[in-house]
Amino acid sequence: MTTILKFALGVCGMMLALPGAAQAGGIMGTDAAHCSAGRGPAIQVNVLALKDRRGQLKLELYPATEADFLRSDTELLAEGKVFRRVTVDAPVAGQVAMCIRVPHPGRYALLFLHSRRAQDKFDVWQDGVGLRSNTRIGRARPALANATVEVGSGVAVLDIETQYLRGLGGFSPSR
Repeated sequence: MTTILKFALGVCGMMLALPGAAQAGGIMGTDAAHCSAGRGPAIQVNVLALKDRRGQLKLELYPATEADFLRSDTELLAEGKVFRRVTVDAPVAGQVAMCIRVPHPGRYALLFLHSRRAQDKFDVWQDGVGLRSNTRIGRARPALANATVEVGSGVAVLDIETQYLRGLGGFSPSR
């Protein structure tokens, strides 16, 4: 085998060994291996209708209770309750799939955020949001029922459509 061919095969092998986030169209996030290998319990979110490819994408996992949904992560963690966040840079192109593992099979609340300016605080005028149900959020706080997902021992796969503020009508898909 020629040196050039060996080099090319080596480069191809290294590309295959990259984590899913680095591969075009792969599953992104620190928990990507759980979804890629089907090692649940985890949730894979296929993100739809991004307004642009700026900033960061976030998945946040909450307990599926009215009192805990959208509560401060520091408060939830201090009380020993479930809270997880996976953050990735928005990819330049391609389909977007993210993975977040869950502690055990059960019912959870899941929120997707598109932080267009890559800030820790949600900017209602700039950022996007999405829920499992894909129902229009409008101007109200998202309902827990629209964010809940049942996760078994495998990987739950969801399509979430991103919504952005559109005038006085509130949040709706970007199309």
